[in-house]
Amino acid sequence: MLNKSQAPLSIGLCILLAAAPVFANPPAGKGKPNHHEGGVQIDMRGPTVDIGQVRIILGDNRQLIGPTSALPPGIAKNLARGKPLPPGIAKNFDNRLNTRLPYYDGYEWKQVGRDVVLVAIATGIVYEILRNVLD
Repeated sequence: MLNKSQAPLSIGLCILLAAAPVFANPPAGKGKPNHHEGGVQIDMRGPTVDIGQVRIILGDNRQLIGPTSALPPGIAKNLARGKPLPPGIAKNFDNRLNTRLPYYDGYEWKQVGRDVVLVAIATGIVYEILRNVLD
């Protein structure tokens, strides 16, 4: 049996223990790669790209693609390492082709030499590389 001075302490401890799971959850946007936010599952790794579909669209629309040339070796290595693209190296596709390529929110398709890349708009980091598809 608790005396009168121990009762408020016991009640406070019970409330704190009941609320502990709420405090253990990370704030919105700070959880694991796949987490739920507002009832919607968010994948923090990026989109799933259907490379086959992109290759078909590029093949069917060759007339909308500008001239291509191989990248300098140093830039090609940086691209393979996932570093941001240097300014001016990536070219935008013709709008008619761009509207046919799959759309991924926060990303855009670019032509880099003979490669096609999917780039994060906010950071310039290359997410996906389709090598030599524009030969």
